[in-house]
Amino acid sequence: MDIYLQTERLALRRFTADDADLLIELDSDPAVMRYLSGGHPTAPEVVRERHLPNIMAGYDKWGGDLGLFAAHEKDGGAFIGWFILRPEPEGPLDEVELGYRLRQSAWGKGYATEGSRALLGKAFTELGVRMVWAETMCVNRGSRNIMEKLEMTLADTIPTPSDMQLVEGSEQGGVRYEITKEQWERQ
Repeated sequence: MDIYLQTERLALRRFTADDADLLIELDSDPAVMRYLSGGHPTAPEVVRERHLPNIMAGYDKWGGDLGLFAAHEKDGGAFIGWFILRPEPEGPLDEVELGYRLRQSAWGKGYATEGSRALLGKAFTELGVRMVWAETMCVNRGSRNIMEKLEMTLADTIPTPSDMQLVEGSEQGGVRYEITKEQWERQ
C-alpha cells in the first residue's frame, strides 16, 4: 500500500484504477449519501467513467500531494472511506478543501476527526497551505461537530447547489468553515 499519511489508527493512500468497487460500495449506502444526493446511490458507470478518472487526474495535476485519499483501518486493513484535501479545480494551491466520506461502520469512532486533524497538520506543515475550508449542509450536525472539534470557524452560509435541492434540509442551505495556518498554530 502506497501510504500518503498515517494516524494512530488510519492509513491513507492514493486511489488506484482498481478501486472503483470500493467507491461504488461506499456511494451505494443511502445513509452515507443522505446529505449528498438524498440517499440515492451514485451510478457505478459514473464512478468508473467520471469519478475515478478525475481522482487519478488530480494526483497528476497536484503531484500526488493533494486529492482524494482512500482510508483504511491500520488494524485489519478494512476500507472505511475517503478523505479529501484539494484546491478548487482552478483555485490557488494554498487554499484547500478538507472533507471525508466514511462507511456507516466507521461512524462514531472518531475517524473523521482523527483523519481530518492529521490532514490539517500535513497541509500546514508540509504542503504550504495558508487556509483550509470545509462545507456541509446546515442540517448535517455530525459534520459540523467535527469541523468545530477541529477549531474551524464558521465563515459563511452558502446556497444549496441546484443538484441538491431535493435533499432533506436543502431549504436551510449550507455552511462553510475555515481555518488558517495561523489559527491552527495557536491550537
